[in-house]
Amino acid sequence: MSDDPGAPGAPGAPGALAALMPFAQHLGLIVDQASPDEVIARLEWAPHLCTTGGIMHGGVLMSLADTAGALVTFLGIPAGATTATITSTSQLFRPVTGGTVHAVAVPLHRGRTTVTAQTSLYDSEHRLVAQTTQIQAIRV
Repeated sequence: MSDDPGAPGAPGAPGALAALMPFAQHLGLIVDQASPDEVIARLEWAPHLCTTGGIMHGGVLMSLADTAGALVTFLGIPAGATTATITSTSQLFRPVTGGTVHAVAVPLHRGRTTVTAQTSLYDSEHRLVAQTTQIQAIRV
């Protein structure tokens, strides 16, 4: 495996990052771009991810946001450290009834023991669907 984190198959490569999280793979999450400064991921609408009336479940949206926020945190912590969500607050603004949800996660603050990340979710028409702010513990 290459030491270049952006090389295909490298641990930091976008495709390999989703493989680190079985639940993200189960949802069908795809990581398009990943760096310590920004993670961009997406999730396709699917009937099994919905509640009544074909609306994507809020828990699925929060899972997408949590995963993207965890990844942007993980990519900026020391080698050998891990991360875990300790708080998460989500605001859901509009329903998703089809298309693709895009997540954009950025770190708001990197401390010694925690990182605050914010993830914005957008629908296929580039409208804000939800926003999540979370604090991740750095575990060494």
